[in-house]
Amino acid sequence: MVVAVLLVYGFYSAVLGLVMILAPGFFFSTVGGFGTRNGHYIFDVAAFELPLGLLYLAAVRWPSWRVPTLAFATLHYVLHAISHLIDIHNAKPAWVGSFDFVVIAIGVAVHTLAWWFSAQLRESTSAEPGRSSSRA
Repeated sequence: MVVAVLLVYGFYSAVLGLVMILAPGFFFSTVGGFGTRNGHYIFDVAAFELPLGLLYLAAVRWPSWRVPTLAFATLHYVLHAISHLIDIHNAKPAWVGSFDFVVIAIGVAVHTLAWWFSAQLRESTSAEPGRSSSRA
């Protein structure tokens, strides 16, 4: 389950970051329509999303990265959900505000569960004699 979350959100964040960089107008008109379009801020967010996606994917390869990656990503999703809740009525088209908030709130739940499972796995494998915590 943890690896699936890392893969899904890793590809999602990496692709989202690339779309923001390569097609900022498309991004703004489909999911980013809050306020006035600002290419600089879209690129700034892309500069976060793309490396986050690569971090998720790296955590698939290096299990010891999973707990910190999921902790960081969970905090990102919590703050992102709060931001969308505050601006829920500022989206264009209007339905995007509610839709984005719900999808991001689901992401909070998914990340929280994956973080918890990953921490539990790390704890159980590090408690076993002869097992390294880097295998979690």
